[in-house]
Amino acid sequence: MSDGPILDQINLVVSDMEATVAFYRRLGLSIPDTDPMFQSHHRSAQFPGGVGFDIDSVEFARHWDKGWRSGAGVIGFRLSSRDEVDSTYADLTSAGYTGQQEHYDAFWGARYAIVEDPDGNPVGLMSPVDPNLRKEPGFP
Repeated sequence: MSDGPILDQINLVVSDMEATVAFYRRLGLSIPDTDPMFQSHHRSAQFPGGVGFDIDSVEFARHWDKGWRSGAGVIGFRLSSRDEVDSTYADLTSAGYTGQQEHYDAFWGARYAIVEDPDGNPVGLMSPVDPNLRKEPGFP
């Protein structure tokens, strides 16, 4: 019997590889360059625990996923502190990236913000949850 699925990889399909790599590097991800003939179509970062973060061009995605269409949820990143959420949001938006949700104290007890990457994908920035800062969400 299986223990259930394990998150192993996230593939993000983008229209501008270099702009996207610059955004995620500025966010703090280590994304190495690769074979120059291939790097406009595919880059990878590895997270602790083995989760892969792959960035693929639209052309490449259509090659390995014949049914690909645009659209995504929020790509969430945990930051080490509430202050780091604020400073990362400020850094990214001052660099010209679009803020979708300004940093705020979320009802679940974390500091939270959302910035858009160059393709408009929402990128969540969240501090650790402080149970003492939880409050009613204000909806049923």
